[in-house]
Amino acid sequence: MADAGRSEEAETATEPQAAAFDYDVAIVGGGPTGCSAGVFTGRYGLDTVVFDRGRSSLQRCAYLENYLGFPGGVDIETFYGLIHDHAEAAGCDLVSELVEAVEPTGGDGGDPDATRPGFAVTTQSGETVTARRVVSAARYGGDFLEPLGDDEMFVTYEHDGETRTKFDRDYADIEGRTVIAGLYVAAPVSEVNLQAIMSAGQGARVGRSVITDHRLERGYPEALARHWDWVRPEAELADDAAARDDWRERFDSRVPDDCDLSEARLRELREADVERQREMYVSEEVVEARAERGRERLAARLGFDARPASDSESDAGPE
Repeated sequence: MADAGRSEEAETATEPQAAAFDYDVAIVGGGPTGCSAGVFTGRYGLDTVVFDRGRSSLQRCAYLENYLGFPGGVDIETFYGLIHDHAEAAGCDLVSELVEAVEPTGGDGGDPDATRPGFAVTTQSGETVTARRVVSAARYGGDFLEPLGDDEMFVTYEHDGETRTKFDRDYADIEGRTVIAGLYVAAPVSEVNLQAIMSAGQGARVGRSVITDHRLERGYPEALARHWDWVRPEAELADDAAARDDWRERFDSRVPDDCDLSEARLRELREADVERQREMYVSEEVVEARAERGRERLAARLGFDARPASDSESDAGPE
C-alpha cells in the first residue's frame, strides 16, 4: 500500500466493520486511462485492482511521439511496461484477464440486506472478485457492463443496412460519474480517448472523483471532500505545530453550520486530514532516496545501469 494511504485507518476508526469487498476499486482496462486512475486511487490508500486484457488500443500505435516527458518518443512496449510499473508501485494489483461481466452484488460485499451497493467482476476464466466501485477504462465497447441493466448505456446506429448497438460515449459526466452509484466511466468517453496523454488525464480526473466520493461517504463535508495528491519540500514547514494548527483551523472554517456529524467524528476526520497534509511534506533525504529509486526503476525497464559511471566502474574492480 502506498504511503499516501496511511491515514485511511484514522478515517474509519469508529465505523462498524462492513462486510468486506475484495477491493475498494476495480478498474477494467490497463492502458493509460486505467493505470492513471489506479495510480490516484492506489496512492490514496484504496485497495485497487486493474484488469488488463493485454490488447489496449494503444498497442495499435507504431510509436508514441506526443506523450509529454519523452522528447525522442517511446516505443509502445516500453511505455506499456512503465505505466504498469507505476500502477503497481502505487499499490495496485494487476490482473492479466479479460473482464466479461460486471454485475451488481445486491449489497455490501454480497450482503443483499446491506444498503451500500457493490459489484461482482467476472473474468473470461471464470474468476470473480467483488469491489465497492468499478471504473470502466476500456476504450473499445462496454459489453461487460450490460448485466447492470441500464439500457441508457447503449445507443443504436445503422451500419451496412443493419441496426447495431454501441456504448454511449456520453453516458458519464465529465468527472466520470454515472447514474449507477459506484460506477464510473473513464473510457470510452467522446473524443477524450483518442490520444494517449488525454486518456491518462481523464483517468486521473476519474480517479480523483472516486476518491472524492469515498471521502464523502466517510463523512467529509463536501467542501473538504476533494483530495490533492502532491509532494512538497519539508523546508517549507517553518513550524510543524503551527502548520498543524493552521490546517485544523482551515478544516473547521470549511465545515458547514448544518453539518450533522458528531464532534467526535469531526475531530477524527480533522486529524486524519491533518496527517494526510503532513505526509505531503518530505525531507531532502527522502526526495533524494525517491529520486534514486525512480531512476533505478526506469533504468531497469530500459535495460541499463542508472548508477554514475564511476560507481559502475568501481564495482568491476581493477583490470
